[in-house]
Amino acid sequence: MDDQGRGPGPRPQGGERPTEAKNVTPRPAPLPYEGVWRFTAPALDASVPQARHAVRDLLLRQGVPVADEVVQGLLLIVSELVTNAVRHAALLSPVLAVEVAVGAEWVRVSVEDGHPYRPTALETDHGRTGGRGLLLVREITREANGMCDVEHTAGGGKVVWAALPLKSAQV
Repeated sequence: MDDQGRGPGPRPQGGERPTEAKNVTPRPAPLPYEGVWRFTAPALDASVPQARHAVRDLLLRQGVPVADEVVQGLLLIVSELVTNAVRHAALLSPVLAVEVAVGAEWVRVSVEDGHPYRPTALETDHGRTGGRGLLLVREITREANGMCDVEHTAGGGKVVWAALPLKSAQV
């Protein structure tokens, strides 16, 4: 400490007074449920319900204060994204990764695979029995006031993600 009760550090030159930070709000400590969790699974049909159950169990275990309808939408999104990775990327990517990131007011799920193809939401074709997974993901996300996207990874694969607010948009 110096003679004016300040801690160690550079002393002001020639009578200058140290400037104090103004309007600086320290970031509060993360809430107990905040964090990022990642797990991998083989690109097999059995991984779809396993991923859905793992995400549901994680949200419960961490005590995430998420509305039930948001959880239901989130689990449907996880199912669709993992199903897409299993059906369309398994040949080039035998392992997929699921990531859950929880913030103070949102939850984000993503599925990463090593296939370079970047999917797009297909238009509704009532004559087809499949191919609407990303369209469904976009609709669930939109109704919840969330966001979703597809991004390329540095390794040449992709990450498909959706982020939803913890509180229901219908409150």
